[in-house]
Amino acid sequence: MSHHSRTSTTTPHSESLDRGLESRHMNMIAIGGAIGTGLFVASGATIADAGPGGALVAYGAIGLMVFLLMQSLGEMATYSPVSGAFAHYARTYVSPSFGFATGWNYWFNWAITVAAELVAAALVMKFWFPSTPGWVWSAIFLALLFSLNIASVKGYGEGEFWFALIKVVAVIVFLGIGVLMIAGIFGGKSPGFSNWTHGEAPFKAGFLGILNVFMIAGFSFQGTELVGVAAGESRNPDKDIPRAIRSVFIRIMLFYIGAIAVIGFLIPYTNPNLLRSDVDNISVSPFTLVFQNAGVLAAATIMNAVILTSILSAGNSGLYASTRMLYAMAKDGVAPRIFAKTSKRGVPRPALFATTAVGLLCFLTSLIGEGAAYEWLVNASGLAGFLAWMSIAWSHYRFRRAYIAQGNDPADLPYRARWFPAGPIVALVMCAVVIIGQNYQALFDWSSFSTILSSYIGLPLFIALWVGHKLSTRSHMVPLDDVDISRHHQM
Repeated sequence: MSHHSRTSTTTPHSESLDRGLESRHMNMIAIGGAIGTGLFVASGATIADAGPGGALVAYGAIGLMVFLLMQSLGEMATYSPVSGAFAHYARTYVSPSFGFATGWNYWFNWAITVAAELVAAALVMKFWFPSTPGWVWSAIFLALLFSLNIASVKGYGEGEFWFALIKVVAVIVFLGIGVLMIAGIFGGKSPGFSNWTHGEAPFKAGFLGILNVFMIAGFSFQGTELVGVAAGESRNPDKDIPRAIRSVFIRIMLFYIGAIAVIGFLIPYTNPNLLRSDVDNISVSPFTLVFQNAGVLAAATIMNAVILTSILSAGNSGLYASTRMLYAMAKDGVAPRIFAKTSKRGVPRPALFATTAVGLLCFLTSLIGEGAAYEWLVNASGLAGFLAWMSIAWSHYRFRRAYIAQGNDPADLPYRARWFPAGPIVALVMCAVVIIGQNYQALFDWSSFSTILSSYIGLPLFIALWVGHKLSTRSHMVPLDDVDISRHHQM
């Protein structure tokens, strides 16, 4: 732990973070990032759209892509654990303009996500308090998330640990009860394999069905890259990051593939409820339906509480990730310098205030009219996660090539991604497919131009940032021999 000196955090306005995240925090940050409302709510629609087999194939393929990306991120984050990792890697290993676009894009994505989660949390509270105005709950939850993040990084880590733990326990209980029901021990007669063979099952709508679900699955997995953001505050990055990355992949696959399989066995893909499930209609979430069939009392109430936790966890992570990204960009000189300041406990408070303000503003747009502005914001941030993933793959490809070009042996890396160069290349191509294909129906039907625009608006925004920075700074891609591959330990 030689590189971790506490001296820097004693000055009132220092500019370094505090390595306060332990191994258990790092694990839960990564798992919590990936188990969101996508699993609890959207998993039903994926089975209705593609059949149980199609949904499994799609989630398996996205799982493979995420595994390759996590390997790439793991190699870089263990070698150079800095906060706001991939914007820094994109800037250092690819080009300053690409890093600039990656960082601002990611910050904006998570700041908007905070707003989206505040809206969702208010919808969930309607289940218990139908007459209280939604903005009251949003204000309470924003205050809660802000207070978890303002004191110290430990506050965020601890909050995330417990939020994520509740989600994980819910999924494990669901899988346990589901297996017992499939075996016919619980909830009456087992349907056996009947739901996999009737109608068009297991593959409904063939390849296009799988492609549709591919998008939803991609959105569900977003957040796994948070380990890279938290790397700069990990107490023992050399051990904790590789461990978090390995365990995350196995657990996420188990949770997602397991849950989809259980739902596929127990609920026919033709069940109309699978398509109706939404955050404000929790009574028809596939998890609630399975728990009810098993005879769990108050299943809807329990699932509602779990989904609320899940939303708060996403909001908590969003506030943390975007704050750290803004801080890292200020350190790199691509955001106003004020955002590089940290409190005595190493919390980048100016960056946190700015991010909270953006979250609040975006949330206020949901109150105006029918929330059209808010929908555009959420759509604009939708692609941002995939763009960040593409930047991880490309940065890793360039990092490893530069590492070898400068006469180093990959065997010396503290953590080495398997299957290089195939890994990052396959991940890059798969991400591109998701980005282009996310609303491919609209591309063939130009009458719905606004639909196309709202689906793809994130792409021109990213390119504008990239090209704008390139034109104003005249920066070029960094030649492999000039790439800075020194190990940075903290920012």
